[in-house]
Amino acid sequence: MENSNFNNKVANATKWSYITEIAAKLVSPVTNIILVRILVPEAFGVVATITMIISFADMFTDAGFQKYLVQHEFNDEAEKVKNVNVAFWTNLILSFLLMGLIILFSEQIATLVGSPNLGFVIAISSVQLPLTAFSSIQMALYHRDFDFKTLFMVRMVGIAIPFVITIPLALMGLSYWALIIGSVIIQISNAVILTFKSKWKPGFFYDLKILKEMLSFSIWSLLEAISIWFTMWVDAFIIGSVFNQYYLGLYKTAIMMVNSFMTLITGATIPVLYSALSRLQNDHKEFMNMYFITQRMVSVFVFPLGVGVFLYSDLVTAVLLGDQWSEASNVIGVWALTSAIMIVFGYFCSEVFRAKGRPRLSFVVQIIHLIFLVPVCIISAQYGFWPLVYARSLIRFQAIVVDLIIMKYVIAIPVLKTFRNVIPTAVASIAMGFVGFLLKQVSSSYLWSFTSIFICIVFYFGILCLYPTMRRDLFGVVRKLNINRS
Repeated sequence: MENSNFNNKVANATKWSYITEIAAKLVSPVTNIILVRILVPEAFGVVATITMIISFADMFTDAGFQKYLVQHEFNDEAEKVKNVNVAFWTNLILSFLLMGLIILFSEQIATLVGSPNLGFVIAISSVQLPLTAFSSIQMALYHRDFDFKTLFMVRMVGIAIPFVITIPLALMGLSYWALIIGSVIIQISNAVILTFKSKWKPGFFYDLKILKEMLSFSIWSLLEAISIWFTMWVDAFIIGSVFNQYYLGLYKTAIMMVNSFMTLITGATIPVLYSALSRLQNDHKEFMNMYFITQRMVSVFVFPLGVGVFLYSDLVTAVLLGDQWSEASNVIGVWALTSAIMIVFGYFCSEVFRAKGRPRLSFVVQIIHLIFLVPVCIISAQYGFWPLVYARSLIRFQAIVVDLIIMKYVIAIPVLKTFRNVIPTAVASIAMGFVGFLLKQVSSSYLWSFTSIFICIVFYFGILCLYPTMRRDLFGVVRKLNINRS
């Protein structure tokens, strides 16, 4: 594979991935703005509880096979097809078994998560498991082939569904049922479109030897996924148990809003990065180059976004969520700022570990993080909701430290270069933050807030262009994204 052709392929995949995320982020906030004004925070708290349960079960249906199919180098097409079939049937069988268990023990599960009245809702929501299992393998194959153009169409259909299903049902007074039914319809849409468009179709083939070989890699991806799930949801579990559905809805909706901004960048970058690093796993020099280029370009947008949302969290909350969500402002601000740092220095490390065929490293990082995270959440919750919010946000830096240590001593990626790589964007973002803070003192009106945001953006890119390397990289990316427009 020639480097130029491979780089063009990655650039084209990145282009379509970014187009998908940008389109989604232009439409999805409109859906959220409407829904948060129709539904109360308690309804989103219920959905957060359901998502926590279904996402946990969904990890077992995939069993890490998606990552394996993207990362593994097969000898030929026939071997790949055999592996794909084994992964598909394993996923599907496990999904039906787990759905049955959830339906059977739905009342007990509801009591366990502190919502004893949600047993029936949990049982109905479990129908999503076989639907996601049915489409997850096709999704992995599209990622492996850098075919993000097809995934664009699938995503567009998915983001249109809330307008024709979720919002009308919410207006009819169905509360959290509107969100749940909309989610199920989206999964049905994904399964149908991906199966119809995919070159691969399920075949009646199964081999326990292949399953055993796949599990040698996938079991670590599964364990990592479980640990990540606990990292993502332990705070929600504690809030739901110690406080109530109102605070849970407030907290998870605020975090979801921040993540929707951040995934505009990461959601488009990480799938392409993982696919590219997997193909370069045996060429360490090119592997490092791909990692550092991606880290630097992501920092160009993530750093100022985190600082900006932190500074203007009141405005973001008022515009996107409305007055009844004003308490979410502080959650949005601190989570955005720590997320920016976490993404640039921590998120990509997991992709590096998996692309090198060593997902157990990511699992180790998550376990160490949980050892710190769980006590911090439990202790801080005793002092109230807000101490928990701030403690939960700040403890994320511990995971970054462990990630960077492993990157240096196991993967041989220098820590100092990781920091030097993003000095221009960090300096420009900090400078922008000071300017934004001063501009906010002038007036608190909406007109001035939007004007000052525009001034901050111009100031940020002006500082960034003072660095010759950043000018070269920014113009280089623009040129590459114009390659292979088809």
